[in-house]
This record gives sequence, C-alpha cells and structure tokens, in this order.
Amino acid sequence: MSRIGKQIIKLEKGTEVSLVSTRQVLIKAGSKSLHVPLPENLELKIEEGSLSLIRLAEDKKTRSLHGLTRALLQNAVTGLSKGWSKSLELNGVGYRAVLSGQKLELNLGYSHPIVYKIPQGIEIKVEKQTKLHITGVDKELVGLTAHQIKSYRPVEPYLAKGIKYSDEQVRRKAGKSGGGDKK
Repeated sequence: MSRIGKQIIKLEKGTEVSLVSTRQVLIKAGSKSLHVPLPENLELKIEEGSLSLIRLAEDKKTRSLHGLTRALLQNAVTGLSKGWSKSLELNGVGYRAVLSGQKLELNLGYSHPIVYKIPQGIEIKVEKQTKLHITGVDKELVGLTAHQIKSYRPVEPYLAKGIKYSDEQVRRKAGKSGGGDKK
C-alpha cells in the first residue's frame, strides 16, 4: 500500500467534493473550484469531512498513480482553503516589473520590455518594482507562472543578476583571476 496514497485528506469547512463523471472530481470552496482527474482502478470515497482513495487493482500503473492522485487532491483542497504562492526577486541594474491590468511588463536589460500575459486564476503583486508575489489556488499553475517569468532572465552565477525565487540560494563563481603566472 502506498504510504502517501493511504493517508486521509481532511476537508476544510465550506469545501464541497463531488464526482462530475466517473473519472473527474470537482472540489469547490466558495466561488472557486478545481477539477482533478481520477485515474482508472482508483475509487474516491467521500465521507463527511474527509476523502480517501481506494485501489481496485494491484498492477504497477495503479500503484504508481495512487500516491500521485492523492497528492493532487490534497493540493487542490489546500489551494482552495489557503492558496499557493511563490515570490520572485529581480536583481540587476535597471531590472524592474510594472503591472498594468492583466499584463506584467518586465525590463530585464534587453533592448525591449517583455510583456507577460497573466493567466486566468493567477494574481501577481509587484512590490518596490523588484519583488513579485504570485498567488493562486492551483499549485501547478502558480509554479508554472513563476517558472515562465523566471525563464526570461535566469540568474547568472558571476554577478547574481537575473530573476530568482526569494528563498533560492545562488552559488556565486569567482571571476577571472587577474595576473596569473606569466613567464
């Protein structure tokens, strides 16, 4: 039995779970909702205040999807109750971000500004033009958005210029050593 898959998912107050079809789970909290796919040979047991997954087969594919599906359900429940967030920092001279409606304009040292269209369900806050806070209910979408923004200017190891996660440690490299041994 999967250690992750057999754990029970506790639901927060106001969270509703229903099966849209035999292979689709709908989780709602207030006005927000998320759909989670349910693989074959897994059955969702909905009890009052909790969820659990039951395997109907013991093949390798079902065993491998047991823990994954439980984690996806837990992430959806957590996202709808607390939300997910990532923070990014812009390091570099002239690097800045400006939010205008559903577009994020990034000046990252290129000859042109980069305009990023914010996906539906994601909220971005800009603090001091160099700090971005990305929040949303879908963990995958929050992480993907942060990664896409970060990929416009990854951190380089010599001067640590670029976009990095706020909790990321950048390993700095020593530059060229001047002089050397000339003969």
